[in-house]
Amino acid sequence: MKLNVVPPRTGLQWVRTGIRTFLRQPLALVGLFFMYMAVVLLIAQVPVLGPVVGGMLVPAATLGLMAASAEAEHGRFPMPTVLVSAFRAGRQRARAMLVLGALYTAGSLLATGIAELIAGGGATPSAAPPGQVDATVLLVLLLHTPIFLLFWHAPALVHWHGITPAKSLFFSAVACWRNLGAMVVYGLAWLGVFLAAGALISLVGAVSGSAGVLKAVMMPAALLLAAMFSTSIWFTFRDSFSADAPAPAPTQETP
Repeated sequence: MKLNVVPPRTGLQWVRTGIRTFLRQPLALVGLFFMYMAVVLLIAQVPVLGPVVGGMLVPAATLGLMAASAEAEHGRFPMPTVLVSAFRAGRQRARAMLVLGALYTAGSLLATGIAELIAGGGATPSAAPPGQVDATVLLVLLLHTPIFLLFWHAPALVHWHGITPAKSLFFSAVACWRNLGAMVVYGLAWLGVFLAAGALISLVGAVSGSAGVLKAVMMPAALLLAAMFSTSIWFTFRDSFSADAPAPAPTQETP
């Protein structure tokens, strides 16, 4: 496995390629993303264990969506089974992915707990005044940023390159740091896409003069944008690492 250092403009290419690939298989990719979200929301309803189990499945689900994007890139229709790719690659890699999930859950719970302590422990998103973002939410996102960088490439490194969970976190962080320029451009470009979409949706709501129309458009648009974003993640990994030997097909099972 070799780390590739790419120029900052590659970040914009990741966004364009992600959107273009999504448009090749929009129904499949948005459907898979919806399935993932539905499972997460269902698991979250389970008292106490719900957030823990949901967190442990995040790396595996991320890998599944990346595999779906790789399938679409090669002109293939990603089937629902691609979402469980992490558990079809042999026991060793499946165990490694679960270890990665446990580490992610621990880090996420720790970051959330620290944010609540700093914010006073009683702030909730619903306590914020209308039109303002709750300070605790912003703090949670800020403290989760290093976790996101650690786990950005980690599921793919475990699954496609057989890297141990600990090493995958290290290599993921190094790759994000070495390609910081491209990652910043990538993030800013997606921010621009989201803001432009939000402005367009607001314009539609203003023209229609109906809050109901605005709400009806907002949810599908948010789902489409989130699915597009998840599609582009595959390309950040594809261009940041190259295999020393030919890698197996994204959904190929190993004994």
